[in-house]
Amino acid sequence: MELSRDFYGEVVRPLVTDVPHSAALIGPGSEVLAFDTERSTDHDWGPRVVLFVPAALVPEVREAVARSLPPAFGGYPTVFGGRHGVEVAEPGGWFAHRLGFDPRRGPTTLDWLSAPWQRLAEVTRGEVFHDGLGSLEESRAALRWYPADLWRHVLAGQWRRLAQEEAFPGRCGEVGDDLGSAVVTARLARDVMRLALLMRRRYPPYTKWLGSGFARLSGAAELGDALSRAMAARDWRERERHLSRAYERVAALHNRLGLTEPLDTSVRGFHSRPFQVLDARRFADALTASITDPAVAALPPLGSVDQFADSADLLTDPGRCRAMTRAVLDL
Repeated sequence: MELSRDFYGEVVRPLVTDVPHSAALIGPGSEVLAFDTERSTDHDWGPRVVLFVPAALVPEVREAVARSLPPAFGGYPTVFGGRHGVEVAEPGGWFAHRLGFDPRRGPTTLDWLSAPWQRLAEVTRGEVFHDGLGSLEESRAALRWYPADLWRHVLAGQWRRLAQEEAFPGRCGEVGDDLGSAVVTARLARDVMRLALLMRRRYPPYTKWLGSGFARLSGAAELGDALSRAMAARDWRERERHLSRAYERVAALHNRLGLTEPLDTSVRGFHSRPFQVLDARRFADALTASITDPAVAALPPLGSVDQFADSADLLTDPGRCRAMTRAVLDL
């Protein structure tokens, strides 16, 4: 980020002094979410700027920048991955390419629920170096977090994912399927991590950075410890014990949010079977019942696209995300 900030100030800005523009480092790239390390520099890494200009000026500015960039800056080449690091775009088109819609028009329910969390994180994090067009920060602010009822809807979708499988580590273990028990435990741990991020108003990053993003949450050390111990456990009873600790912590966090009336945070038996569960559906149902917008309340209880789809080829294609979300949620 520091490299790109200096690159804009010392190299790019002097090239567009007379052009109305905004400039930022947002969009794809580990550096946008501050996850880049020395390892990141081995490919497609260097001084980068997304330069926003009016649509009519894009070809002219793109050509001028390409013609005038120095071969290197700050010890790094300005051309990497077969292209230079200055992306010139019109704001509405850039957002539509990344998300499938232009947030300046006001995001709709379809817009919100079809936008993958990774993409929302990419456009709301990073840094704006200059906003001469006066709309970039406003667009990012419009996407900073879900409207209240849609937040409840997405949280309810995440609780339902837990409810669907919370008894399975024990059931797999009971029949001697220890590998199956461990696999389900890993799935549940992933969903708890995502739930904790959503409860703290953070878009969960994609798989590579999920653990790193979760670890940055303040106050998440004990929850992380419980999940780590569940993952390392050697039998289903031990997994269940540590998962129960994790469930009770996120249940307490739910109550602190005040989105619903307080709920009992203790685990309990799964019907007549010898498994301990939170009965996470209680939290999902309470959140859905607290939604005041009739249109949101009437949505199928599936959450957003990240909660009912898990293919990178889909989640990196805004058109496919919108088509699937429209079909699944009948929007």
